[in-house]
Amino acid sequence: MRHIISMLLHNEAGALARVAGMFSARGYNIDSLTVAATHDPEVSRLSLVTFGDDAVIAQIIKQSRKSIDVIEIVDLTSSDHVECELLVVKVAARPDNATAIARFTELSFGIILDETENVRVLQFTGRGAHISAVLAELTGITTILELARSGTAAIERGSNVLGLAEPALAVQGGLTTT
Repeated sequence: MRHIISMLLHNEAGALARVAGMFSARGYNIDSLTVAATHDPEVSRLSLVTFGDDAVIAQIIKQSRKSIDVIEIVDLTSSDHVECELLVVKVAARPDNATAIARFTELSFGIILDETENVRVLQFTGRGAHISAVLAELTGITTILELARSGTAAIERGSNVLGLAEPALAVQGGLTTT
């Protein structure tokens, strides 16, 4: 089963490598990984997608909690969450398909980032299944020249916050921590 795991890490050199190394050493495959600093520059948020049964995921979480780099970790799969990927794709544009590319981009809630005579750079966001469907449809309209696809970024819906909320934020917004 597909699982989205979200964790907060200390934002320091080698933290990501140590977490990824833990997965590798135990034979766990990472299907998608996204990491960036949070609103707190000392903390990074890592979202990863992996496949496994509940026992495997429980073991991943247990092992990750032991790492000095991990502040907090949660499997978002069983909770109500929002997830999103980014696709930036460069496609061939010719007089016979330029209108179809523009129309498809609009209907798929995409954006044309760059236009030249023979090339369009498009941006799409959405769940992984939407991004995969966009790519499949786009191949029927034009030639894909190059693409960059982010991993899944995910966050729990509602007022629960992974890790410790800032005290002022928690009081003002009535936030709770998980």
